[in-house]
Amino acid sequence: MNMNATPSSERTHIGIFGRRNAGKSSIINALTNQNLAVVSDVKGTTTDPVTKAMELLPLGPVVMIDTPGLDDEGPLGLLRMKKAYQALNKTDIALLIIDGASGASSEDMNILARIRDKQIPWLIVMNKADQAVNHERITKELIQTAQIDGSSIIWVSARNRMNIPELKEQIASLVPEENPKRRIVSDLIAPGDFIVLVVPIDKAAPKGRLILPQQQTIRDILDTGGIPVVTRDTELSKTLAGLAEKPALVITDSQAFEQVSKIIPDEIPLTSFSILFARYKGNLETVVRGAKAIDTLTDTDTVLISEGCTHHRQCEDIGTVKLPAWIRRHTGKNPHFEFTSGTEFPFDLSKYRLIIHCGGCTLNEREMKYRLKCAEDADIPMTNYGTAIAHMKGILERSTAVFYAKGNSEA
Repeated sequence: MNMNATPSSERTHIGIFGRRNAGKSSIINALTNQNLAVVSDVKGTTTDPVTKAMELLPLGPVVMIDTPGLDDEGPLGLLRMKKAYQALNKTDIALLIIDGASGASSEDMNILARIRDKQIPWLIVMNKADQAVNHERITKELIQTAQIDGSSIIWVSARNRMNIPELKEQIASLVPEENPKRRIVSDLIAPGDFIVLVVPIDKAAPKGRLILPQQQTIRDILDTGGIPVVTRDTELSKTLAGLAEKPALVITDSQAFEQVSKIIPDEIPLTSFSILFARYKGNLETVVRGAKAIDTLTDTDTVLISEGCTHHRQCEDIGTVKLPAWIRRHTGKNPHFEFTSGTEFPFDLSKYRLIIHCGGCTLNEREMKYRLKCAEDADIPMTNYGTAIAHMKGILERSTAVFYAKGNSEA
C-alpha cells in the first residue's frame, strides 16, 4: 500500500442503495465523472456490493459502495439483497436512489427505515429528473409516506448531470465529524522520543511492504515529531544497544510479544499494534474483558476466530493455527473452532462462547463497532488477536499500562 494514500478504513464510506435500474451505478459515474460502475438497461447488472476507493471533491478520500437492487428476485436475488443490507454495516453515509419517473416503492421505504434505525446520515436522491413529471407532487407524496423533511430529498439526472454538483455538496455536509480523541500513539509520546517498532518478517509478512497498522503507526509517530526505529525481533537487542537513549515506547507485533517482553526492561513501556488499534477504534476495555474469558473455556465450547480481510492462509497462520494451539495450551481444554474472513460475520452468534477478531485494520470504525455490538447484544465476550495473546502470555497488564500511566484510558 502507498503510505501517502488514505487507507480504506479511514475513508468515509458512501453506500448507494435502491431498486434495480433506479440508476445507482449511473449516479456513481456522474459523481466521480468516471465510468467506474457498469451501467446497463438489464435489471440486476450489479450482483454483489462493489467498493471503490477514490477522491471525491469536496469530500476528499471516500469509498463508494455500489449495491445490488433491493427488488431482486429468486434465491440468488434474495442472497444479493441480503448482501446489500449487510453493506449498511460499513456505511457512513447512505444514498437512497429512487427512480423519479416511477416513484418510491415499499423496498425503498424498507431500506430507508433500516438506515434510520442504524442512525446513518442519509439522503434521498430522486434520479431521472429529466424523465419525471410533476416533481413537486412526487416530493410531497414521498414526504408524507416516509414522514421525512423535504430537505433530505434532491432531484438529479445522472444522464445530463443536472444537480450533480449540488448533490456532492449535500453529501459533503453529511460527513461525520472526526473524533479528535482518536489517536494511535501521538498522545503517548513527545517530539524527539525514540519509538522502537518490532516487525517480524516471516512467511505471513507481505512481500516488499509493511502491513497497514505498522504504516499508520509510523506516520503518526512522524507527525508528532517522534523518531521511529523499525527492527525485526531478531535484531531487537542490537537495536536497543545502538540507541543513544532508552526508547520512550516499544511497539511489537503480537506474535513476537513473548520474545520481545523478555528483552525489553520493565521500566520501558511495551505494547502491541493490536492493542494500540483497539484503543484507537474505541474498544480497548471490551477486548481486555474478552481476553480474560479465554480462561473459562471448556471442551464443549465453540470459539469464532474472525478476520476482517481475506488473504491466503499460510501453514503457520495466526488465526487458524497459532491461536487455537495457544488457547489449548493455556486452558488445557480442547474447544471447537470456527473461522470467518472478509465480509463474512455470522448473523446468529448464539452458538459461540467467545469471539476472537483480528485488529480490524481493513474495517472502518462503523463496521468494527457493528461487530462488537452484535457480540454485546448476544452477550458473547469478544477480544482481538493481540490482546488475547498478551493475556495468554501473562503480559496484558504490562502492555496496557502505558495508557493509564499517561492518563489516556479509552474512557
